[in-house]
Amino acid sequence: MGDQSDIFDAAGLGMQQTGVRQTNQRAIFTLIAQEPGLSAAELARRSRLAPQTVSAILDDLDRAQLLKRGEVLRGRRGQPATPIYVNAHGAYTIGIELSWRHVEAVLVNLAGETIGHYHRDYSYPDPRTLFNELGAVSRQLSEKLPEDERGKLFAVGLAAPSLERNLGLLGAPDAVAEKWREIDLQMEAERAIDLPVQVVNDGNAACWGELMAQPQPRPSNFAYLTIGTFIGAGIVAEGTLWEGPTGNSANLGSMLVVDRHGDLNFLHLLGSIYALEQRLAGADLHVPPTTPLFWPWDEWEPNVSDWIAESASAIAKVLLNTGAVIEVENAVIDGVMPPEILDRLITETREAMATLPTLTFNPPTISRGHLGGSAAATGAAFLPLYRRFFARYLAPTRANAFEMLPL
Repeated sequence: MGDQSDIFDAAGLGMQQTGVRQTNQRAIFTLIAQEPGLSAAELARRSRLAPQTVSAILDDLDRAQLLKRGEVLRGRRGQPATPIYVNAHGAYTIGIELSWRHVEAVLVNLAGETIGHYHRDYSYPDPRTLFNELGAVSRQLSEKLPEDERGKLFAVGLAAPSLERNLGLLGAPDAVAEKWREIDLQMEAERAIDLPVQVVNDGNAACWGELMAQPQPRPSNFAYLTIGTFIGAGIVAEGTLWEGPTGNSANLGSMLVVDRHGDLNFLHLLGSIYALEQRLAGADLHVPPTTPLFWPWDEWEPNVSDWIAESASAIAKVLLNTGAVIEVENAVIDGVMPPEILDRLITETREAMATLPTLTFNPPTISRGHLGGSAAATGAAFLPLYRRFFARYLAPTRANAFEMLPL
């Protein structure tokens, strides 16, 4: 019969004292991360918690080695104040993007600083060898940490699309797609890496990475597109990453739009690097088997200009329709391409959107992303950190294994 729970069932659940404590801990830790150097008294004022409560929370965070304290500030009114900071070496995660045409991994610390990086391009993801590679790469990255800190590497975030779909478009044998259909991605990754693995959609991971990279005050609502082999996408709505019931919502690349010939087609097949590759193949132009960052884009004119124009037209329609449904006022476009090509795409998308009619709302503004091709791996690393140390929700989620502070 499936899940028979009602959406209002959670309203009848009280919060245990431990739940209140975890919420308060996360509130204080988030304040420390957002405004480094606040004192205990300032944290109490900002959080509206009692000084005694804040003091107890700071003691807990100290014991967990998540804080560091600066030199005492004297010469002010009242008691001398001690500035408090996040201990960047208090925890570590690895973020991995398992993409259509490459694998990328980053090791980050609790402050979000990248300590190690790995990237390899391929024609398509082969599960027969890829998981052994993930295990070897994770061990290689962990060895960049001092030996006494490797135990603080607590999780891996793994960003991936639905790899069993569309592999045939990349020339992969049918047996490869069938193998991906048989694989439990989380289980195979955990077996290879020997750490807890949190699997997240690649577009959602990239969107989260972009949110973290935004300067304060960060927007609470925006749509996000990253132009890769296909289109990665995500939506932040009311300050929450909108993942949906399966974790694969905000699949804006699968939206249907009318192309320049009046035919219906998917954004994936109009605005992606794959679409450009098909255009180049039709012109008998060779595409190097490397990241698009290093392609000879100038040599491929006017094909590149034609692709940008068609992509911009399709992206503008998708973003306008997304704004009508989700009420996002802002959109971010990023991608795996040289900055000057991305800037041209964004400019033409703005121009294309200006030609589209609107009825009851204003079209979203469009800006450029901050992380380029590293957005998904970076976001995949940040999500376990956020959910373990900063997220204030305590309801069951797909990230349940990362919900509690290690105090």
